[in-house]
Amino acid sequence: MDTTTDISLKEVKLISSEEYFDLKTNQDLLELYLNKDRDVERDLSWIDYEKQLIALQVELVKLQSWIQRNKLRVMVIFEGRDASGKGGAIKRFKEHLNPRAMRVVALNKPTEVERGQWYFGRYIKELPDPGEFVMFDRSWYNRAVVEPVMGFCTETQYRQFMLQVPEFEHMLYEDHLHIIKFWFSITKEEQQRRFQRRKTNPLKMWKFSPVDQKGQELWDKYTYYKDEMFSKTHTAYSPWIIVRANDKKAARLESIRYVLSRFNYDGKNEAETIIAPDPNFVERYHRSNRSVD
Repeated sequence: MDTTTDISLKEVKLISSEEYFDLKTNQDLLELYLNKDRDVERDLSWIDYEKQLIALQVELVKLQSWIQRNKLRVMVIFEGRDASGKGGAIKRFKEHLNPRAMRVVALNKPTEVERGQWYFGRYIKELPDPGEFVMFDRSWYNRAVVEPVMGFCTETQYRQFMLQVPEFEHMLYEDHLHIIKFWFSITKEEQQRRFQRRKTNPLKMWKFSPVDQKGQELWDKYTYYKDEMFSKTHTAYSPWIIVRANDKKAARLESIRYVLSRFNYDGKNEAETIIAPDPNFVERYHRSNRSVD
């Protein structure tokens, strides 16, 4: 039998172990599978996704080892509207990485003391050390979009931030810190569908909050501040990378590919999958880009 097809079907639990060991030929396997009234195209798509993901995660492990050996400091910022898939992408990024040289930063709202300090201060403490790969699940860009939309900062604080952030990131760039800024872009309709699934899934209810629903009501206001953020903080040394994220699986794969494509790490030319990201899903921000959100 074709062991590749065999193992893939078994891995995604389309057949039981007892049924699996009773099979003699590929035809037996196909007939058993079809009798289970499965969506063949959907399942084959899932199998292909899992194969690509594993191959890309192997490359991430190689990249991390290279970052450690060369004492590089690498950070990836994940931004986007609520339910855009940032957390799911981060989970796939870090799944097989060495936790001793990798961190995920997801800060809570600032304390009373932090509110009296320089805004960037609490983020500076979380920047990567030499040899470390750090992912930010939201970042200082809270002040560019979420805070002004929700009234969590004053107009003066917002304006000051927008003036300072390009200079702040330029200092990081000059200090040889590698920054990748992702914006996960989804449509209003897709966001609402994901909110509905969260509200009915007992394992995901914790992800839904009143602030999330407010985001739907204030969609256009979010759009205004998002566009302002791009126009004032997209720079040659720290560009925004737009990830079209209505398709969660594609967004995960292509964002990983983009990060891998940015570095000439050891063993890159031996990759068993495509490293270059698909421009239909990942592209550098430009004012003329077709926006879905």
